[in-house]
Amino acid sequence: MERTSGMPIWVYLAFSGIRTRRGALALIGASVLCTLYCVPWPQLFPLPGRLAGLFLVDDWSWFALMVPVTLWYWLSLRWTDRNAIWTTAARKTDS
Repeated sequence: MERTSGMPIWVYLAFSGIRTRRGALALIGASVLCTLYCVPWPQLFPLPGRLAGLFLVDDWSWFALMVPVTLWYWLSLRWTDRNAIWTTAARKTDS
């Protein structure tokens, strides 16, 4: 994504390497999955040995980090959608 006039720096930093809305949605989806993985599930539910071994997170620090990052990506996508940035970028690549 190229920075346009009036685009906040926080939006540009979120999607500077993303060229399409589909790519931004994939980034947000991966971020949501990572956020869910970062919940310390073995602390919340008694899990059998092998299943508990899949979840390596044993405290809430990673979850506390991933929630604001996911929110940042989502708010950046919302800003770009409201300001039609993806359609402007698509027009530039077509010409």
